[in-house]
Amino acid sequence: MDVEHLVLDGASTDGTQEIVRRHAEPWRTLVSEPDRGIYDAMNKGLARASGDVIGTLNADDFFAGPDALATVLRAFETEPQLEAVWGDLCYVQRDDTSEVVRYWQSSDFHPGSFTRGWAPPHPTFYVRRGLYERLGGFDMRYSIAADVELMMRFLEVGRPLCRHLPEVLVRMRMGGTTNKSIRNVWRQNVEIWDALRRHRLRPSLPGYVAGKLLSRGKQFVRRPSP
Repeated sequence: MDVEHLVLDGASTDGTQEIVRRHAEPWRTLVSEPDRGIYDAMNKGLARASGDVIGTLNADDFFAGPDALATVLRAFETEPQLEAVWGDLCYVQRDDTSEVVRYWQSSDFHPGSFTRGWAPPHPTFYVRRGLYERLGGFDMRYSIAADVELMMRFLEVGRPLCRHLPEVLVRMRMGGTTNKSIRNVWRQNVEIWDALRRHRLRPSLPGYVAGKLLSRGKQFVRRPSP
């Protein structure tokens, strides 16, 4: 399996650069320079990526198992026309990553899903390079929901052949940007609402709110199969 790792560091001083250099490989590239935030860094990564299938993994997130990428690759190899896949995600405690706090069990996409508060877990989202070339990267107008807007644009507007892979691909430590405060949750939803209207998806506010609350509530009740 040919894998290219691009590490976008943002010129941090937390020791990330030393860790990457200590594990240097020909297929691992470190880019450490100032950026305008996570989505700017991701766009820089997209510009440098050379692979046919592209995905992103945020700092402090990690693959759920050694076969996560193989599962993604197998899906694309089995269906050559497939353009996008995503899986499930577990939120885990920062200090005890074996403890699942929330289980984001996703589902297949259906037109209009985003108007009902649905979205795939972005760290599990993998797409063909051609989708980025056709529809663009992360929209910097959105400071906290550019990942949701990108997936919305790809799936609702681009309508690629896509699949949900019913398997936990990523474990995500609690404390991400969106979930760290009620204010950020509010900001994200305001930005998502703007994106829905920008893409002329005609959302219903009651339907969006109800769908979002239902899907988030299930995350605290469900648990992945052992």
